Amino acid sequence: MTESALRARNSVSVNASFWTRLQDEPAFAAFWILRVGFIVLPLWMGIDKFVNALTDWPHYLAPWIVDILPFSAQTAMYIVGVVEIVAAIAMLIKPRYASYVVALWLAGIVVNLLTWSGFYDVALRDFGLLVAALALSRLASVYDKPWGRSSR
Repeated sequence: MTESALRARNSVSVNASFWTRLQDEPAFAAFWILRVGFIVLPLWMGIDKFVNALTDWPHYLAPWIVDILPFSAQTAMYIVGVVEIVAAIAMLIKPRYASYVVALWLAGIVVNLLTWSGFYDVALRDFGLLVAALALSRLASVYDKPWGRSSR
C-alpha cells in the first residue's frame, strides 16, 4: 500500500474514532462542546465590538472605568474586541491554557458589571460562563496535552 493510501486510511480511522468518542465518552463530548462554544462566542462578541450590531457595547462599561480611561468608551470596546478575538484563537490552539485566561477575563467583566447598577443579571450570566471556562480547564487537563509533552 502506498504512503498516501496509508495516510488516507489512517485519516478515516482517526475521524471515525473522534466521532465515536464524541458519542461514547460524555466527558470528551463536554470538552468539545465547551471548547467550540468558547471559540465561537468570544470570536462573535469580539467582532461585534467593532460594529455594535448586537448592542451598544460602550453602554456596558461602568462609569468609574470610563472616568479613568485615557480614551473613549468605544475605543475601550475596540480593545475588548481584540482581546476577545485573541482569546478565541488561543482557545482554538490550546484550551488547556486559554481556558484560564478566558476565566480571568470573565472575572474582570463580572467585576465591571457588579459595579454598575442595572447589570446584575448579565453579571450572573457571565459568572456562569466563568464557571464553564473553569470546567473546560479541568476537562482540557485530560483531553489537551501540555506543550512539550507527549499525549497520555
